[in-house]
Amino acid sequence: MYDYIRGTIVSKTATGMVVECNGIGYFMHISLNTFSSVGEGREHKIYIHFSVKEDSHTLYGFADESERRVFRDLISVNGVGPSIARMALSSLSPAELEHAIVTGNTPVIQGIKGIGAKSAQRIVVDLKDKLARAGTPAAEAVSGARQEALTALVTLGFARSAAEKSVNAALKKGGAGQEVEDLVKAALGSMG
Repeated sequence: MYDYIRGTIVSKTATGMVVECNGIGYFMHISLNTFSSVGEGREHKIYIHFSVKEDSHTLYGFADESERRVFRDLISVNGVGPSIARMALSSLSPAELEHAIVTGNTPVIQGIKGIGAKSAQRIVVDLKDKLARAGTPAAEAVSGARQEALTALVTLGFARSAAEKSVNAALKKGGAGQEVEDLVKAALGSMG
């Protein structure tokens, strides 16, 4: 219904802010990422997620569209509500969260307050393919490094299925930010 509000940040705390637009003050729940991205007393374009429930109408504000997209992806997972999604985006940047999901790094996701082992696994299962299909920067980086590492291992004479298993394990263990050569070394170490 609403896409964004352009206005002046009248006040802000670590969990919420008031944006004045045309004489109306809109209170929005925010993450720490948004809190650190916007300045009080300055005009900003704030992306909105409007949640309507039987007993409340709530605005969630985001400094950029990528954070709002990750928030919406998270709340689409059964058992993950707006409070947990906001906590996740206060703990990790949208890119870090996407990396953890795409690589299946559940320990990173479990490190977020309010998310246990089952919820972390559900987030990965529900969103991993969706993020990969959407071509998010995290998915593209992981996909590119993964493909280069696989090509290198197959060129060295390893079977593709064994190479895929080792590269996937190396990605899961070391995270998505690994360089291709580090990924190949880790995969070779596990193939031993």
